[in-house]
Amino acid sequence: MITELPLGYWNPKNELMPREELEALQLKKLRRVVERAYHKSPFHRTKFDEAGFKPEQLRSLADIERIPFTTKEEWLQEQQRHPLFGDMLTTSPDLAIRYHSTSGTSGRTPLRVLDSIRDWQWISDMWGYAFYGFGIRSTDIVYLSFAYGAFIGFWGAHYCCEKLGALTVASGGMSSEGRIKQILELGATTICATPTYALRLAQVASEMGIDLAKDSKVDKIILSGEPGGSVPSTKRLIETAWSAKAADTAGMTEIGTLVVFECSKQPGGTHIIEDHLIDEVIDPKTGGKLGYGERGERVVTSFGRGFIPLIRYRTGDLVEKVPGTSCTCGRTFDLYKGGILGRVDDMKLIRGTNVFPSAVEAIVREFEAVDEFQIALTREEGIRDEITVAVELKPSFDDQFPMLSVELGKALAEGHEGLRFNVRLAERGSLPRFELKARRLIDKREV
Repeated sequence: MITELPLGYWNPKNELMPREELEALQLKKLRRVVERAYHKSPFHRTKFDEAGFKPEQLRSLADIERIPFTTKEEWLQEQQRHPLFGDMLTTSPDLAIRYHSTSGTSGRTPLRVLDSIRDWQWISDMWGYAFYGFGIRSTDIVYLSFAYGAFIGFWGAHYCCEKLGALTVASGGMSSEGRIKQILELGATTICATPTYALRLAQVASEMGIDLAKDSKVDKIILSGEPGGSVPSTKRLIETAWSAKAADTAGMTEIGTLVVFECSKQPGGTHIIEDHLIDEVIDPKTGGKLGYGERGERVVTSFGRGFIPLIRYRTGDLVEKVPGTSCTCGRTFDLYKGGILGRVDDMKLIRGTNVFPSAVEAIVREFEAVDEFQIALTREEGIRDEITVAVELKPSFDDQFPMLSVELGKALAEGHEGLRFNVRLAERGSLPRFELKARRLIDKREV
């Protein structure tokens, strides 16, 4: 039985602050970070000067639109011009205590970041909003099921546990089987994982003859790294498999920590930590500002990381902002309905229809028989685009594929303006499994 989690605030003064006061605090912090960036970071000074922007022009929060956007491509180019970290730093690299990087794709140079002692204190504090807000306390045993390395991942969560006083278990380098045994042996009450890996651990446990819902003490799961944490069907599978409450969170290497979290009231979305951030939603094509209920690209400005200021950074995340009153927890922080919905550039156009991997997942996960899946895009005869969903079935459902393929194909079409999906049966164990971010879409048209 899944138990109710306590309501709590890591920083009650700020989390419950009236909007007018919160916005005044944001403006004060924005002015401070922009001043520092202009006077200490050659990259930002040049960028601001080219745009004709001066820090003294910030008279209201609306004036943030005077500041030019920053993109990942710019950041990478800056690092290439001035290795290793570019001219974005506001202080000497000698003062850094931590180095992290993105994983890098297609052999590209990864995005590199440095943090000071003060930065790292802030990074772990940000995780405190999520952990305490979802009911994690000093009596918990928190199990971090990810491979420790240069990727930022759950590093901040690890040090947040020290602030909470909770017992922290790092499982880097262990197999899934080893992790399951340790979760049971230590009586872990909280798991940190990607949505994909939380499901994978449940699958492996079942193969070992272990029912995590009955045999483990886990009652809280912190999810991050993928949109699946807020996909209702995926979350439902995770919560059922573990008999635990699951909370969605999201962050990124560029900011060094999480930026949104789901509280114990589980409002169907994630709170933005607005006393430490300004999050805007823009039209990804025009750059124009969007309002509540409009889907667009998330742009983030951080007040916390001093080593490398992050100001109006275009994240590429697809979001829909709603007011804080959408949740009953009392926080005044705005929310992203459905969390991070996906990536703006994840959208694929198939025969005139927009397809997002997260939307496909939401439908596929409604089918109990499916154990794992993969999406493949192909171009037949050089002109006709096809989309195929390959599925692995759970052992007890092997004979149900003919019926399932029809029902799944129909559900996918209904969810995508009648677009026809091919459904293929994959051999058990043939589809990839993931510990960190899952990559379930293969676009063979681009090969």
